[in-house]
Amino acid sequence: MSEKLRHRFWETIPLNSMTPQEWEALCDGCGRCCLNKLEDIDTGELVFTRVACRLFDDSTCRCGNYDIRKQIVPECVVLTPETLDDIAYWMPATCAYRRLHEGRTLPEWHPLITGDANSPHSAGMSMCGRTVPEFEIPVEDWEDHLLEDET
Repeated sequence: MSEKLRHRFWETIPLNSMTPQEWEALCDGCGRCCLNKLEDIDTGELVFTRVACRLFDDSTCRCGNYDIRKQIVPECVVLTPETLDDIAYWMPATCAYRRLHEGRTLPEWHPLITGDANSPHSAGMSMCGRTVPEFEIPVEDWEDHLLEDET
């Protein structure tokens, strides 16, 4: 990050007023947003699977092609302050963007709180080593790979 982040910016700066560096710093690197989800057509309930996007790197919990992800995976949802209203429900309940959007605080294990980029992994909140690639599982079998610990 080339620009210095403002001290505890997430507590005072609205999401739509953050710098691009502050916005990106909110990502805790858990990888849960890269999981494929299933939606119950009758109830609208969203459940997360352990089936990860084809670009997800299970060893780093990051997108393998972040800068051009939308070109490779057209259905990838790009989270911005402008799109947050429409897709916050789609983000994991632990997500900093969703939590701040809903008026909640960052979780205690968030790297901005701990000062440690590995804290989501240490806290057991990341998907490192816990996913299966989407190309290995037929869509009709995704329900056999539900993420049980979505909080």
